[in-house]
Amino acid sequence: MTQNTRNNLKGPFWQIVLQQQWLLPVFSLLLFLAIWQLLYLALDLPPFILPGPAMVWTKFVEVLKNGLWWRNLSYTLLELLLGLLIGSLSAAVLGYILSKTPVLEKLLSPFLVASQSVPVVAIAPLIIIWFGPGLFSKVFICALTVFFPVLVNVLVGIREVSQDLRELMHSFKADRWQTLRYLELPAALPVLLGGMRVGATLSVIGAIVGELVGSDRGLGYLINLGRGQYDTALVFVAVFSLILLAASLYGIVLFFERRVLKWQTWREV
Repeated sequence: MTQNTRNNLKGPFWQIVLQQQWLLPVFSLLLFLAIWQLLYLALDLPPFILPGPAMVWTKFVEVLKNGLWWRNLSYTLLELLLGLLIGSLSAAVLGYILSKTPVLEKLLSPFLVASQSVPVVAIAPLIIIWFGPGLFSKVFICALTVFFPVLVNVLVGIREVSQDLRELMHSFKADRWQTLRYLELPAALPVLLGGMRVGATLSVIGAIVGELVGSDRGLGYLINLGRGQYDTALVFVAVFSLILLAASLYGIVLFFERRVLKWQTWREV
């Protein structure tokens, strides 16, 4: 970084931006919109290839007024929440069982690894054929996408619990439930919530893949609708809505993590 750049960063504007952390994403968003508008004006492409920000906003207002946006957004949101909940809970339960039974883990590990080596987009058509294009198939695809990251984090979190602490709980004659409640769960919670953050963003991918393969509702349906009609502005509206959903879910999990892990003040020292 040059001396002139350092001096510019010391100006009043940059001092305000750096002091008020919430201004940084706002500034990056405005910068993105400015670059997008400049590209739209400079390239002079047809709107069905690259619409301008104003066109996308107009399309958003249109689908918001006629209810098309909220109807499809709420359907995708339902898929995300159900898939995230089912995938996380099943992964947490199975992860705990596998951490306690190494033989079972060795038995199931080839199947678990194989399930993640195949992209979800490759098996989504099969799931749609088997279970139909309804809500269940989309939730199932979403849960599959979330399952493995959470499972791995639960395994790692449970196994990283100190053996000395386990022996201490044993000396207090704690049973398995008490050990889980007072030792293993608090110790594994940071890693588990880290997996939840990853799963929250991956759940969006799972839901949208299922909708793109076959659905008559959801943001994936809007993308297919816009693509079929060469309405690129509608595609942009759906894509930005997906980004908003992923960022919101990630922020909710992060907020919950900070609230639950307030006792870990030593991490901030």
